Amino acid sequence: MNNYFIIHGSYGNPYKNWIPWLKKELGKRKLNCLVSNFPSPYLQNYESWSKILQAYLEIGYTTEETIFITHSLGGIFIAKFLIENHVKIKKLITVAGFNQIKFDEDNSLYDSFYMENQELEKLKENCLERICFYSDNDPYVPKQEAENFAGYIKAEKVLIQNAGHFNEKYGYKEFKEILQYIK
Repeated sequence: MNNYFIIHGSYGNPYKNWIPWLKKELGKRKLNCLVSNFPSPYLQNYESWSKILQAYLEIGYTTEETIFITHSLGGIFIAKFLIENHVKIKKLITVAGFNQIKFDEDNSLYDSFYMENQELEKLKENCLERICFYSDNDPYVPKQEAENFAGYIKAEKVLIQNAGHFNEKYGYKEFKEILQYIK
């Protein structure tokens, strides 16, 4: 049985942007979906986030049939978690994914998640299918950075024009384009 996880990004939670809508859509299809609330921005670091996901791994909820759908920082978090823990999954779908961007605000919120770009290539050993959605006008994740991330993880690239950061500010309370990648 496929289990779906939706992972929010920095400053996110399970109740923002397109995440509640997608959880509802998966439910309509009778698919198991979990959306955890990771600490953000306070206590946001790789260790605190991975402890939460490790608990699901230990109880057998994360399997080779699992599909992760991530937003923003969630993409590099899952990539690092899968590689470091040698976890195999069926599919990873990232939305506005990135690695090693230096932001104007406190970079300590991000640095613990980052990996060497060459290490990201190992993800293909842990994940059968990888898809990266990105935009040409994201104010946080430049198009080139999103394309680089997709290239390092050997993912199918899906460019959506004028989608910004795929958040409510850019009209993303729904994200219908992602449904064609969910089976």
